[in-house]
Amino acid sequence: MALTLLCSTFVVLLLLGVPVAFAIGLACLAAFFSEGLPIATAVQMMVSGMNVFSFLAIPFFIFSGELMLHGGIADRIMNFARSLTGHVRGGLGLANVLASTLFGGVSGSPVADTSAMGGVMIPLMKREGYGADYAVNVTTHASLTGALMPTSHNMIIYAFAAQAAAGEIAGHTIKGVSIGDLMFAGLIPVFWIMVCMLVAAYWQAVRCGYPKRADGSSMIRMFPGWGTVARTGVASLPGLAIIGIILGCVMGGVTTATEAAAIAVAWSLFLTTVVYRSMTREKMWHALGKAARTTGVILLLIGVSNMLRWQMAYLEIPDSIQSLLLDATKQPWLMLLYINIIQIVLGMFLDMAAHILITTPLLLPLAIQMGVGPVQFGMMLLLNCALGLVHPPVGTVQFVGCAIGEISMGQATRTAWPYYLAIWVAINLVTYVPSFSTWLPSAITGHAVF
Repeated sequence: MALTLLCSTFVVLLLLGVPVAFAIGLACLAAFFSEGLPIATAVQMMVSGMNVFSFLAIPFFIFSGELMLHGGIADRIMNFARSLTGHVRGGLGLANVLASTLFGGVSGSPVADTSAMGGVMIPLMKREGYGADYAVNVTTHASLTGALMPTSHNMIIYAFAAQAAAGEIAGHTIKGVSIGDLMFAGLIPVFWIMVCMLVAAYWQAVRCGYPKRADGSSMIRMFPGWGTVARTGVASLPGLAIIGIILGCVMGGVTTATEAAAIAVAWSLFLTTVVYRSMTREKMWHALGKAARTTGVILLLIGVSNMLRWQMAYLEIPDSIQSLLLDATKQPWLMLLYINIIQIVLGMFLDMAAHILITTPLLLPLAIQMGVGPVQFGMMLLLNCALGLVHPPVGTVQFVGCAIGEISMGQATRTAWPYYLAIWVAINLVTYVPSFSTWLPSAITGHAVF
């Protein structure tokens, strides 16, 4: 009865347009009342879920990304990428992929990446003879790499959700997940996605003849010279250095992930106020306000999701789901396919943070039974979540890109299949080739990572 009430209340509230955090909280409270459980327990679970020191990294990473966004870092990265590829067929599209990937490493947020790069590149590409759907798809799909970058606050959320993970893989005991391992695990998948996006963007540009004038003639520009490439590259280096600072601090044992996030904020402030002098009082207030709002939403989600996790454990929901899936198949490859399909479907309707917090306690124990460790599963989950950000009906990142490009979601989706294919291939590589995500952190740390 309580399980039916929990699920039906959550689904009905989502269909009514209630924000996910409130839908989760109200559904949990309904189940608490149904079971006669004390409401004080629900409040305690919610508060304890948010009262974690590591979560200080979330507002720091978000604020650092906002400072980079409003402080002119995106423009310098874009100029560097354009000087490298702007002279070839589809050059602005290729530059967009490179710039979005690099800025994703700085901001750690696909939405911020799309807002920053899309605000500059999409109107520019339309003006330079590229189709609006092409400009939007290149921008939105390349920005997804931000979810796997070291600056991604979603990694912090996943590390919290996976802290109870336990099991044994290849004779190694698994207990929780290291944030440092996650940071390095995403780098090879990010590089793969970038290469696939470059191939897809070039193929579409050649197929459609971009860039072209209204009369159909070509608009390819001349190569600006290696001097320009070097100059723009040097100008973008201070902003890109934030990736190396975070990785070096965490993996070198100098700081925790939280302290590294605080260093990222200090570096971003130094760059935008002292070096570039591009930060104004209005931009600062805007960055602070956006960071505060985003942090509030995420922490509320974390709190109510902890309440939901307690409720699911009380109702033995994870055990029921595991039994159901194990009854369907005991083949690891097929089980992992089922897990990916479930995640893709949920990713179409749930916000990324909610998706991570809800599905991790449900599916991670089952993945460990199938020989998939928490680091590898984290990359699977983040990639599936990223795909949901550009897929209807929710597709937050795609909506942002379409709004900038002034086209409908349907127009963009019709020509997005090469980019969906690239991400789907990356998901399957991470799923079925463990070393694709675990080799680099294993090589760097000197111990086996799963």
